[in-house]
Amino acid sequence: MKKREYYFDNAKFILISLVVFGHFLQSFIADSKTIYTIYKVIYTFHMPAFILASGYFAKGFNKNGYVAKITRKLILPYLIFQVIYSVFYYFLNKESSFQVDPLQPHWSLWFLISLFSWNLMLRLFTKYKPIFSISAAFTIGILVGYFDWITNYLSLSRTFVFFPLFLIGYYIKREHFYYLNSAKIRIIAINIFAIVFIGFYMFPDINHEWLLGSKPYTVMGAAAIEAVLTRLGFYFLSLVMVFSFFTLVPKGQYFFTTLGKNTLYVYLLHGFFVRIFRVSSVQDYFSEPENYLLLAGISILLTLLLSSKIAIPFAQPLIELKTTKLKNLRIRAIATMRYYRNKLLN
Repeated sequence: MKKREYYFDNAKFILISLVVFGHFLQSFIADSKTIYTIYKVIYTFHMPAFILASGYFAKGFNKNGYVAKITRKLILPYLIFQVIYSVFYYFLNKESSFQVDPLQPHWSLWFLISLFSWNLMLRLFTKYKPIFSISAAFTIGILVGYFDWITNYLSLSRTFVFFPLFLIGYYIKREHFYYLNSAKIRIIAINIFAIVFIGFYMFPDINHEWLLGSKPYTVMGAAAIEAVLTRLGFYFLSLVMVFSFFTLVPKGQYFFTTLGKNTLYVYLLHGFFVRIFRVSSVQDYFSEPENYLLLAGISILLTLLLSSKIAIPFAQPLIELKTTKLKNLRIRAIATMRYYRNKLLN
């Protein structure tokens, strides 16, 4: 049981580190063919894998109190950070007016509102056989691209486009991940990553916005038939890459394993650092290719910091609407001060 939990915690920590790294890399995708390729490879699986894993852990969606639980866990932090990011952008971008629109998610906040919607959508789709419901989800995910009004509003586009991955995750059982635990499959997975990297490198004109799932086909300039085939192709690619990733996830306990439980903190907080980075002169230092590896290291360090006991006590009131971590931190601090005071007096 413990190893299984280690496995998913390891997966979540690695994925959130890649989310942070991918957001840092976005500043340089127009400057380097290699970086653009790495960026697209990451985006083929990091959020799809998160979404599939979220579906896997949504098996209790029909329990009493579940909707209230996810409302408190997802919608309240979404509203809070929607306001916080609005204030942040107002000062960062020196905007002429201050506006808060809860129906237009700021940047990465789309995931919270989509995740809430996916949990609700399970109530309808799980009434039918898996083959039918999954087929219907893929069909809807393809068709929504034809409607120009389905965009970032309430994260509708991403909600429908990525829902098939969430639904597949819901139907996956724990033992299905065991089938990936063989040396031969790991070798296949490594080769798949290499092939995808080479493919994107050789065909750099492939538009990365297909991987984002946030825009209608007309914006990406795709014809009717071409759009269907392209989205189907990216669905297939993402599924292959997601399971290739899960094949390579380590199953033991490491120094970062327990931090995998705190990915929501990293997801909500790292945006402030990334946005400041994008408008600062510090970004210019990383324009040289040899510094991209350093940027990867910074991404890991930032992930470690934002998921650690240093950041969580102060962010918990905003994310979990609790102060237990802060109280525990204060109690430990007082106990430490008393210990050293008594030691000095004695």
